[in-house]
Amino acid sequence: MIGRVAYLNTMKQNHPQKIELKATRREITGRAVKHLRNEGILPAVVYGKGQESISLQVPMKEFEKTLKQAGESTLVYVQVDDGAAIPTIINDVTRDSLTDDIIHADFYKVNLSEKIKTNVPVVFIGEAPAVVELKGIFVRNVNEMEVEALPQDLPHEISVDISVLKNFGDQVLLKDINLGPKIKLIGDDNEIVATVQEPMSEEELKAQLEAPTTDISAVELEKKEKEEGEEAEAPAEEGEAAPAPVAEEKKEKKE
Repeated sequence: MIGRVAYLNTMKQNHPQKIELKATRREITGRAVKHLRNEGILPAVVYGKGQESISLQVPMKEFEKTLKQAGESTLVYVQVDDGAAIPTIINDVTRDSLTDDIIHADFYKVNLSEKIKTNVPVVFIGEAPAVVELKGIFVRNVNEMEVEALPQDLPHEISVDISVLKNFGDQVLLKDINLGPKIKLIGDDNEIVATVQEPMSEEELKAQLEAPTTDISAVELEKKEKEEGEEAEAPAEEGEAAPAPVAEEKKEKKE
């Protein structure tokens, strides 16, 4: 009978050595930071609960190395000038929309005694016999998972061994993954993390490609236009005032 397989994830708990990054206070702000980037310097900021916001600058190559090691979930100790190292996680990395180059980074100060929630990338390891031997189709349903843990216990990534997927329909569910007592996995226990489907025949594939599809966006647009038209035609109730426009909140520039 096709069904879920019993599975226990043995995630490697070999956290990397303490990751440190040296930074200096940044006086240059606004458009002038472009000159810093041209010199291989990345503008950044550190902030957090009980932490004043500090504009920073770090060597681009050093940051890229740190990002590769830590990702956006592993603890990074940022040393500002000659001060004490600040425990942080890389909270946000801004990239240029055209070149994909990193142009800004946010470091969030964490409390080592308070648990936090964050998303951790999922890496599938091994080979699924149902794919290799039976020519099935491997389906990954998640790219990352939300976890809760103390900052120093957060993993860089979650490794999921798919060698347990031996038959069509076998699944790895969220509840099958064990990250140890220090890390709590957030989500629906029965969420499918990965599975293997039977391969499609040429006839099935052709039928799927030729099947008519409904343009959901067009349907929603037509519905919205109809509703707006009805609202415009409907007379206002006596004494009813028109709703005041809501002002758009201004976004603060990080730089």
